Amino acid sequence: MPTAIELAKQFQVSLVGEGSLAFDSLAPLERAQSTQIGFLSNPLYRQEAIQSSAGALIVSQTDFDFLKDQTQSQNPNRVYFISNNPYATFAKIAQFFAKVSATQYPAGIHASAVIDPSAQVPVSCHIGPFVQIGPGVQLGERVCILGNTVIAENSVIGADSLVYPQVSVYHNVHLGERCIIHSGAVIGSDGFGFAPDFSANGGEWVKIPQTGGVRIGSDVEIGASTTIDRGAMANTEIGAGTKIDNQVQIAHNVMIGKACVIAGCAAISGSTKIGNFCIIGGAANFAGHLTIADRTTVSGNTSIIRSINEPGQHFTGVYPSMLHSAWEKNAAILRGLDKIRQRLRLLDQKKSDK
Repeated sequence: MPTAIELAKQFQVSLVGEGSLAFDSLAPLERAQSTQIGFLSNPLYRQEAIQSSAGALIVSQTDFDFLKDQTQSQNPNRVYFISNNPYATFAKIAQFFAKVSATQYPAGIHASAVIDPSAQVPVSCHIGPFVQIGPGVQLGERVCILGNTVIAENSVIGADSLVYPQVSVYHNVHLGERCIIHSGAVIGSDGFGFAPDFSANGGEWVKIPQTGGVRIGSDVEIGASTTIDRGAMANTEIGAGTKIDNQVQIAHNVMIGKACVIAGCAAISGSTKIGNFCIIGGAANFAGHLTIADRTTVSGNTSIIRSINEPGQHFTGVYPSMLHSAWEKNAAILRGLDKIRQRLRLLDQKKSDK
């Protein structure tokens, strides 16, 4: 088990307390024990931190100043890791402990896997059962492809990436290094492109061939059952460090910048460009052909139908929930807003005529 001083040095935080104490995991404040580390990033939970049995706490300097005297009598041997960003420090230490207990995938190719002779698969890779790897595929060192996954022709997956079971990677998809793709994700499916050809006698929707690809940077995580469509002619692009939740739809020719986070069930229509460091809430949706500035935050369930040009703004377009009976009354008023506006304009006009 790592000691407090070892963790403090590795994660570059200040240490207050006995550096030789060892810890085996992290835990929530209300459940943590003497060999576990808790964290406090919201002052609302200070009382829980005081009462916690955690042997160590990750805190800000402000929270430490508040806690140090009040917890002395209850937990005099507690260690404190003082961080400028306790939440991020918690995440990094959690990664450290997770690696210790994580499943190890040994190098090798399962007998049931089908790999085209032209594919490049280093001996350090792990290829699980019933995996299919097509012609011209290139895998980096230590890539793990788990069971029933398909990697189609001419796709590239960078070193140290992990692809969970039942993922479909279509042709001409490029993934960077250290990516994580969760089960059920589909990357490189056809974009939804159809041209109308109708007349008085009928017609059809003519499919537009989707001949572009998908380019995904390094350190990107893609959630379960998320779909990322290939471009119509150019590529769909996801920037390095972006994290995408489950069941997100990213349409053809979308460009997403670096270090964005996109929560579950969000949908981004075709050819929209999302800047860097954007935060997109769950079930938010974007119309097509928009440009979204860097560091934009969009609350969950918000619809964005116009471009956002000024960086760093926060947009919310969701009505709070209410009793259904109250909603019906408000909806009736909303339906009549245009008529009310017209009446007010007429009143203003009459006043001005006088």
